[in-house]
Amino acid sequence: MTDTSTTPAVERVDGRHRYEIRVDGRRAGLTAYRDHGGQRVFFHTEIDDAYAGQGLASRLIRAALDDVRSSGMRIVPVCPFVAAWLSKHDDYEALTDPVTPEVLQWLDAELRRHAPGR
Repeated sequence: MTDTSTTPAVERVDGRHRYEIRVDGRRAGLTAYRDHGGQRVFFHTEIDDAYAGQGLASRLIRAALDDVRSSGMRIVPVCPFVAAWLSKHDDYEALTDPVTPEVLQWLDAELRRHAPGR
């Protein structure tokens, strides 16, 4: 049997403040961020149920964090999935800043300011 599936592709979508992972041209998941100075603050990650269990979330996070690394920015893992992933991948430790009350307060205000209907 021949595997005709397309290799998952990750793309940064700056206008929507997220990285998306696509399979066969369809969005299978995303990780959302906001930039705060030299930090990229990741606050939400999701994979569509139809793609669960395929390791796509890990591929997505690795590609996103590699992009952050190449940009010279730092990572702030507010998202529990990103934080858990980072705890298993020490090679990103030097790029990671802690989640602080100040970052959480800033993120809350940022998300409220850009909420639909505002």
